Amino acid sequence: MSSDHHDSSGHAAGDHAADIDKHVRVYITVFIALMVLTIITVAISYLHLSVPVAVTIAMIVALIKGSLVAGYFMHLVSEQKLIYAVMALTVAFFVVLLALPVLTHENGYWIPDAAPAAAHSEGAH
Repeated sequence: MSSDHHDSSGHAAGDHAADIDKHVRVYITVFIALMVLTIITVAISYLHLSVPVAVTIAMIVALIKGSLVAGYFMHLVSEQKLIYAVMALTVAFFVVLLALPVLTHENGYWIPDAAPAAAHSEGAH
């Protein structure tokens, strides 16, 4: 008689414990990485960098943090390729929506400045 207890899928009980330990280690590692990246983000604010450089670095760190959260806590690491295609399409639309105001107007504003035109027409009368 075997001393290993098997579940309905045929795996030994010890295999499940090792599998759970492995997942917990991964979650703890990702959590520590997120904390380190948060500290890096805060440290960047104290470096007195120019705004574009600081924002660029902060966005790169945020992209890495978001990827870790999506990949491990939302379990996208083990998903099928269709999920990645949908996610890539979503990111593409998001980038286009963010770039739309910049690409459509040279000054970046949707409402044109009407005050100078009104002052100019009043001076002509």
